[in-house]
Amino acid sequence: MSNRLLNSTLRLLLYAGALSLTFSPPLWAQVQSNTTVQHGAPTKEVTVQRAEIVSISGNSVVLKMDDGTLKEFDDVPDSTQFIVDGQPVTIKNAKVGMKLEKQTVTTTTPRVVTTVETVTGKVFHVSPPTSVILTLENGENQQFKIPSGQKFMVNGKETDAWGLRKGMNVSATRVTEVPETVVSQEVKRTGSAPPPPAAAPQAGVPILIAVVKPAPQPAAAEAAPAKLPTTASNVPLIGLLGLILCGISLASTLFRAMLQRES
Repeated sequence: MSNRLLNSTLRLLLYAGALSLTFSPPLWAQVQSNTTVQHGAPTKEVTVQRAEIVSISGNSVVLKMDDGTLKEFDDVPDSTQFIVDGQPVTIKNAKVGMKLEKQTVTTTTPRVVTTVETVTGKVFHVSPPTSVILTLENGENQQFKIPSGQKFMVNGKETDAWGLRKGMNVSATRVTEVPETVVSQEVKRTGSAPPPPAAAPQAGVPILIAVVKPAPQPAAAEAAPAKLPTTASNVPLIGLLGLILCGISLASTLFRAMLQRES
């Protein structure tokens, strides 16, 4: 094998099963590649974080989380926005007392990337069963390593490395399937403004309000009753009559005594 062939361009490696060869990059113009992607069913996970702004200093903010813990965030980017009551709010116009909510939707999508690579060339030299040098379509010679059990298709017939001869046109194909997982996130930031402060009582001179009470109207004269009410009993009258009778009896006794003295 000549030094010119050994020191030509970067070799392509052939690692393949039956009827295929595998290649390592770089892939030259004679190596055709076709890639297809098959996606699986995506899964979504939603996480919600809620907090209230406790203090703000420049681009640093302290948040009170739902569980009561305090978290400090330094160097919050000016581009970070929350939609508060329909208006965008950044760290520059945020206010203490604002309630913030961050909703993160994580989408995980499985997929399989299938790559089919093919190379064609003419056998320039073969060292069975380990390597073969092919002359590619651009006239450049490339060396490929042949894995154990490799089979080749030559003019529609299957053969191994021992069946290759100089001048034969051969083709090799590699099919690879690589499972992957694609993760994407969508973040929604919303919030609500703090309630307005209660109005302070206005200081000033108290205003006296005069309350005018109407003068009392004289009571209407009551009509004299047709019959005086009975306010005394007969006991005093009986007592007075007894007293008078006693006086008359005493006077009669005195009068008789005087008559007897004169006679």
